Amino acid sequence: MQKNKWNSSLKNTLPLHIPTEFLKKNQEYSDIQEIDEALQADVSFKDEEQSFEASQLLQQGIQQQQAGDYNAAIKALQHSSALFQAYGNSLKQAQALSYLALVAYCSGDYKSVISYAQQCLSLAKENKEQRLQIQALSHLGNAYRHLKQQPEAINFLEECLEKAEQIQDSRSQIAALNNLGLVYKASNNLSKAIEYQEKSLKLVRELQDNWGEEQILKNLGNAWYALMNYSKATKYYEDCIVVSRLLKNRRTSIQVLKNLGNAYYALGEYQKTIIHYEERLELAKETKDTRAQEQSLGSLGVACEALGDYEGAMSYYEERLRIAKEIKDRRSQDQARASLKTACYAIGDYARAMKYD
Repeated sequence: MQKNKWNSSLKNTLPLHIPTEFLKKNQEYSDIQEIDEALQADVSFKDEEQSFEASQLLQQGIQQQQAGDYNAAIKALQHSSALFQAYGNSLKQAQALSYLALVAYCSGDYKSVISYAQQCLSLAKENKEQRLQIQALSHLGNAYRHLKQQPEAINFLEECLEKAEQIQDSRSQIAALNNLGLVYKASNNLSKAIEYQEKSLKLVRELQDNWGEEQILKNLGNAWYALMNYSKATKYYEDCIVVSRLLKNRRTSIQVLKNLGNAYYALGEYQKTIIHYEERLELAKETKDTRAQEQSLGSLGVACEALGDYEGAMSYYEERLRIAKEIKDRRSQDQARASLKTACYAIGDYARAMKYD
């Protein structure tokens, strides 16, 4: 483990739970960078005779999007949009376009996101539909961020935030603040990213949204870690662990306990490092996550060496080697053997070191 080095594997995610007519309450979104997955239109399916088929296609497209069948969803939504346009129902056409932007976003087709979202935005403005405008602006901001066009992303997301504030839509404000944080993080302006994330944390706590709070706390911990302010990072990681335990979200706990252990290691607090790595190891065993087990054992060995406990370190390295063999990871096997040899040399047991050649 290296000190004072940003871990590029730390992810910045925020699953928000926006209740809509077609989304299960408190469904966790896998990635909001990504937050506009949570900004979906509330679509009302009244059986208007002339547009019944268009409405059915819209509902079908939404269900296919949720099931991850993006190609089928695009076909259904394009057909729906064309029918609504033919019937002169521009509001529902805008809703279909918003979902088309979402499907394109999920597919990573950011240029198509921009095309659909621009059309949606134009129709939403004609209909003075603020919520659809917010969705379209969010799609545009995130698409431009992925295309690394940061100034455009910031412009759209700031407008998104302004409109969300005007209608006092806290959920959309949280989304916009976090997406702005992501843009500034991508621009390496971590101080600005933290500023937006702190604002979103305040709002998400007011809503008592534990899932959102958990992810924002993790994001803030990651940002402070990137700035090498490990004391601040541990504060947010500790708070995040408290929430993830409350939610019984072992997956997040496994991720954050690693980060927390790394931060304490960077601070030279090796006993706390070991405590958090041990907890991570136990959770990894419970969830049968062999990769996390292997990583935790290696990290525990390094922490023990830092305390001068070479026998303890070798015990962890031996277990790491066993698991690495089980999962047939040659690289980890080589690393475990190298660590064992180093520990043997440190205590002067050269004969034992030869076992790991």
